[in-house]
Order: sequence, then structure tokens, then C-alpha cells
Amino acid sequence: MGAIEIVEVESTSQLKKFITLPNKLYGDDPNFVSHLLSERLEFFDKKKNPFYRYARTNLIMARRDGELVGRIATCINFTHNEVHAEKAGFFGFFDCIDDFEVASTLLKVAMINLKKEGMEIMRGPMNFSTNHECAFLIEGFDSPPVVMMPYNPPYIPRLAEQFGLKKAVDLVAYKLTKGTGISQRISGVVDRLMKRSNISIRPINMKDFDNELDRVNEIYNSAWEQNWGFVPLYEDEFRYTAKNLKQVLDPDLALIAEHEGKPVAFLLSLPDINQALIHLNGRLFPTGLIKLLWHTKVRNKIDGIRVITLGVIPEYQRRGIDSMLYTHIFNKGVEKGYRWAELSWILEDNELMRSAADQMGAHVYKRYRIMETPLYTVAPS
Repeated sequence: MGAIEIVEVESTSQLKKFITLPNKLYGDDPNFVSHLLSERLEFFDKKKNPFYRYARTNLIMARRDGELVGRIATCINFTHNEVHAEKAGFFGFFDCIDDFEVASTLLKVAMINLKKEGMEIMRGPMNFSTNHECAFLIEGFDSPPVVMMPYNPPYIPRLAEQFGLKKAVDLVAYKLTKGTGISQRISGVVDRLMKRSNISIRPINMKDFDNELDRVNEIYNSAWEQNWGFVPLYEDEFRYTAKNLKQVLDPDLALIAEHEGKPVAFLLSLPDINQALIHLNGRLFPTGLIKLLWHTKVRNKIDGIRVITLGVIPEYQRRGIDSMLYTHIFNKGVEKGYRWAELSWILEDNELMRSAADQMGAHVYKRYRIMETPLYTVAPS
């Protein structure tokens, strides 16, 4: 085998190769879901995506014998380091063939780049922050990822561990099924809590969308402020994200909890569009759009949702509002014909959210891991 060559992404043609490399690596994996190329091109566009106002990134590929065999990205997230008072550099978009030499080379290059930038620790995978896809899948390889969750074959985290990366934190995904249901006891407790606490729950008002975004952004940045790795979303980035999510948003699945008219909690869930995207291989044209319509409108293939975020502002936590929202979304989902929901991701030590999920009858069915290593003067061999 020839030497491994490192290629930095500098052109649109190289960016397309960077984006589509996982299709080549994992295309035979029945659980792999490709991102839409058009969506990824916009995500990486530093003129369109406001994330890049608060971060500096670098995209890298590995080539051997003329073939691309891996990719990785580095990111310095200025907002994260300011909020958490640390010098952390992140790696993400880490995909390669099952070859330790390739994996090691990519991770070493990432370490060297971040060390040169003055970072003291490398952590990941983050694509590019906790507000995006993050972590290695380490348990639950028997089903495809749901919308906006990562996927990798089992050998990827194994290679990272062999390189010397250590666990920073685990994230869990719960599954709640229509068949399991929510017990009458829990439903009764939730009903009494709502009446006693004067909490009301309503769907997001699409006719007042801009103002609703302001309300939700405030809840989001307040509710998760103390969570591990949390990075607040500034208004421009929050609106950019919301604009993209709006395309697949079902207003009945986005809930705001209010106390005497004051928004105090928010739950966002989305139909699992990945059940349609898995058939497209990353492209809407020339036939992908037809397939997308077929698997959504015609066959009504999507039978699950992902609860992406559930946050309660600090002064209203430990009042059962999380259970109220879970119960409400379960009932609404069943009413709309969905058969299951994934609640993800939840930090392994987030006792409040995990307790609420357990009480609803959900069970952990996937586990993800974020890993890290100190940035040595010389990368480990």
C-alpha cells in the first residue's frame, strides 16, 4: 500500500467529495442514511451559515493510492470556549475505512492543527457543536439513525479508542412505542399536576412564527445553560436553524408550556424524515424527489418522530413539566398516526430527563459517546 496523503478542502469540487465520502464508505450498510448533498453544501457555506461567525473550521481528507479513504474536520468554537472557560478544540465528520493507519493519521493531523491554534484538549466528534450532530454511536447498530442523529459503523469508535481517545460523556436515546403506552397512573398524576400548577400546553403558532422563535430561543438558552457542553444559540444562528427545520416541521409536534401566559418550557419533535431519505442516496435529482414524495405522501412511510429538545427554564424545573410535555406529545403523536418516538439525545447523568422518560415507559435503545484527549506537544504514536 502507498503512503497516505492529506488533502485540505479548498474548492467546491473537493467539498462535494468530502460530503459524499460516507456514501462510498458505508453505501452497503442497510442502516446508513445519507445527508442531502444540497443541504450539506449550504451547511458548509460560510457565507450562508451564521455558525461560522463564531467558529473557525478546517476540512481534511486522506488519500491513498489515488483513492479517498477518510475525512475529518477540526473546529474551534469561540462561543463554547468563552462559555466554558477552556481551550477545547473539536474534531468531527470523522469517517474512514477500517484501517488504523488511516484513522491514526487523520486524528494526528487534527491534533496538530488544534495544538497550533493554542488548544489544550481535543474533543469529539462534533459536527460541529452540541447544537448539531455529535458523538459516536456505540450501541444500537441494528436500526437506522433518526432525523439529525449521527451514524457510524462499529469499527469507527473502536479505531478512535485504539488511537487513545477516552470517554468524555455518554448520551442516550430512548424509544417510546404506541404499544407500550403511558400508564393510567402516570396520566392521572400529570393531569393533577397541570391543574394544580396552572400550566397550559399549546402548539407553536405558525402565524406568529417570528415572535414564537424569540420566545423559544430564550427558553432554549436558559433551560440548557448548565448542561455539559451546552453552547447557546445567538439569534441569527437560531433563526437559520429554525428556517431549515420549518421545512419539515409539524406545528402540532412543537409545544410551548406556559404558566399564566408566560412561556416556561418548550418541546420540539420532528417526523423522522430519515425513513424517506434512506432511499435517496443524498440526492433529490433526478429521481430523488419522486422517491421522497413516494415515501412520505404516497406510502405514508414515516411512522415515527424524534423528540429533539425538551427544556424547562431553571425556576420551573422539578415541577413535572417535562412529564406533562412527554405525555402531551405521546397522545398527539398517537392521534396523528405515529407508532413510536425517539427521545434524544439525553446526557447519561441528566437525572431529571431520564427519570421523566423512564416514568413514561420509554427504554434506552441507543448509546452515543463523545471522546477526548489532551493535546500533547507531540501526538501519540
